[in-house]
Amino acid sequence: MGIMGKVIVITGASSGIGRATAKLLAERGAVVVLGARREDALSAVVAEITAAGGNAVHKLTDVRHRGDLEALVDLAIKRGGKLDVMVNNAGVGPISRFDALRVEDWDAMIDVNLRGALYGIAAALPVFQRQQSGHIINIVSTAGLKIVPTMGVYAATKNAVRTITEALRQEAGPNLRVTEISPGMISTDFANSMTDPAIKEAMGKRLTGLAIPPDSIARGIAYAIEQPADVDVGSIVIRPTAQD
Repeated sequence: MGIMGKVIVITGASSGIGRATAKLLAERGAVVVLGARREDALSAVVAEITAAGGNAVHKLTDVRHRGDLEALVDLAIKRGGKLDVMVNNAGVGPISRFDALRVEDWDAMIDVNLRGALYGIAAALPVFQRQQSGHIINIVSTAGLKIVPTMGVYAATKNAVRTITEALRQEAGPNLRVTEISPGMISTDFANSMTDPAIKEAMGKRLTGLAIPPDSIARGIAYAIEQPADVDVGSIVIRPTAQD
């Protein structure tokens, strides 16, 4: 029960939800092991946590490569002697209409959002099986709950992870906890990955007027983690009160 002393891996930890989660969990006494593709931003997060008295380490990680996730989990075990929680948070959202035929963007979302989550699960499960304990948290999206134009592929990847999460929960047995968390409109750099200029501008304006801070999601993640070992928080939806 609780967060103190737990060893927690977080992907996509250099900004947004991942960064906020890393800082909050470290404040509550976790050992956080952080992965992302941007070395400078990732190092800065670790420096902030360390300066505040927290325990953090990082490794350059591209979730499109299975070996990177395995190396990140290995680092967690070397640093903390165990792995308690795997947070599959890394994601991209270069959304567009289907008829724009931005197929490379479709591939990127499949590779990062879906394949990256699977690789995270694959890296963590053998450790959890040895330990007879563990917790997988997959960050999905409210985009999969309400389907709208331009979000087709992005929502599909998130709903695929939602399906994976539920199937894993049913397979997990009594010693593995599995949680999905669906953020709504959150104030992050989500729009930065968008390659369609008009959609990127529109999304930026919408986020400015509606989004809530990534700390809101971090608190939800912390809530799921801090429950007693026999309590599995299966699904949490967190969005602005004004979101449709």
